[in-house]
Formats: sequence, structure tokens, C-alpha cells
Amino acid sequence: MDTLHLIFSKEQVNERIIALGKEITETYKGEQLVVICVLKGAAIFFSDLVRHIDCPLELDFVRLASYGTKTETSKTISFTKDIELGLSGKHVLIVEDIIDTGRTMEFLLYQLAARGAKTIRVATLINKSERREKTIDVDFTGFSISSGFIVGYGLDYNEKYRELPAIYEVQIS
Repeated sequence: MDTLHLIFSKEQVNERIIALGKEITETYKGEQLVVICVLKGAAIFFSDLVRHIDCPLELDFVRLASYGTKTETSKTISFTKDIELGLSGKHVLIVEDIIDTGRTMEFLLYQLAARGAKTIRVATLINKSERREKTIDVDFTGFSISSGFIVGYGLDYNEKYRELPAIYEVQIS
């Protein structure tokens, strides 16, 4: 049986998302914004976050695969669902659940920059530095941690624990 240790409570997560929404609103000051959710992990964070952004929004989704069923990141990134909106001349905000090694985000930033976005910024629920391999500028961070395997609030281990309303460190048995 896996062991879960609470890292950030439901209340802490909710408070931080409200604050992030205000930061993002202030940054864009009423500008049209395309908000892109990185599926599956960021779906819950994305859904709550966009309700706290007071700007005209277009929403889209992308899916990248790099983890599979392991706790170690893969060196191969699969682009399994592309966005449908045009990005040329638009402000873009990528919403991700966790930035770990930085490889997946580097890949996505490169792909989206080639589409002519006016600006591209990154919001992440968890900015994890332990295994960072690529330098990624994170514009909006929910929480920063140095280490641990994190689940809950959309983050999973082998498709388990996404539905938890708080964030936990899991010790796999």
C-alpha cells in the first residue's frame, strides 16, 4: 500500500490559485489571452485557475506524454494532442501541473514559439527543482518544492490519485 504525506492542503491550494489568478489578470490587464492546458495532469488546476483570471480568454488543450507508468521521466516526448487555435500575434499562457526536468516544457515552448505567438508565459502548480535539466522561465508558480514524488490535484502515479483535493508526497510500496 502506498503512503501519502500531506504537503499542501486543499485550503492552501485554493488560496494560491486565487492569488495566481490575480497575478495573471494584473499581468495581462484585459488583453485577450489564449490559455493552453497541458493534459491530463493540469486539467483540475487549469479549470480552477481560469475561473480566477479576469481577462477575455480562449481555452485550448495539448497533450504530451513523457512519464508512462514510471516515476522516472522518459527522454522521449510524444505530442499526442495538438492545439486547435491559431496563436499568431496572441498572448499565450501555458498551464502545466508540474515542471520537473524541464524537458517537456522546453519541447512545448519551442513548438508554440514557432507558431508566432506575441508572448508565451508559463504557469505551473508545482515547480520542482530536484531533477531540473533544462532552464525554464516559470512566470507563475503555485508552489516550489525541491524534491519528492507528488500526487493529488491532477498529479498522478500510474493514473492514481489525480482526484485528491490536496497535494501529497507519495511513497510507493
